[in-house]
Amino acid sequence: MRPEQIVEAVLFSSDAPLRAEEIARADESLDEDVVERAIQRLQGEYQEDERAFEVAEVAEGFQLLTRPEFASYLERFDTVPRPSRLSGPALETLAIIAYRQPIGRMEVEYIRGVSSSGVIRTLQDRGLVEVVGRAEGLGRPLLYGTTPRFLEHFGFQSLADLPRTEELSVVLRDRAPLTADQEAPVDPDQEELNLEGSEESDPQ
Repeated sequence: MRPEQIVEAVLFSSDAPLRAEEIARADESLDEDVVERAIQRLQGEYQEDERAFEVAEVAEGFQLLTRPEFASYLERFDTVPRPSRLSGPALETLAIIAYRQPIGRMEVEYIRGVSSSGVIRTLQDRGLVEVVGRAEGLGRPLLYGTTPRFLEHFGFQSLADLPRTEELSVVLRDRAPLTADQEAPVDPDQEELNLEGSEESDPQ
């Protein structure tokens, strides 16, 4: 078997991005350099043959994905998984965490102006946000950050691929430190993810 065939088979069968060292475990003849060269050749072959899929760099790994320009054709089929859609409040909260991480719940609530415990919990349930540590000070509140699933969900290779912060006014809003006696604002609505798409995985 050629390295390209082995790498292609592994990527085709995987429903999550894989790093080169993970792919290399498929056979003794592979190592990271061999895998990366095989991926480059596959990418070249797919582009030259105008294939409908590509090897994309996602979440610090590689994944075989359908090219974006074919999305409109796939939407006609219920059997093709669709990425879940996030509500406005969820996207807003996720953006704040992504750009300000590690960040505590009270600071998120100060920036948004509404209670955010429910939406943060939902983002945790969806695997997009996780606890990454504790802040110093009274009570040592939890600090939140994004997960590899966040990168996969939005097709980012790393956090460096996030849009420029000047495009997102909410995360640029001036902030002041919260004091211990400040109460978090109350959100009258129940915020949650809009799961109309139901399935999370990208079309493959």
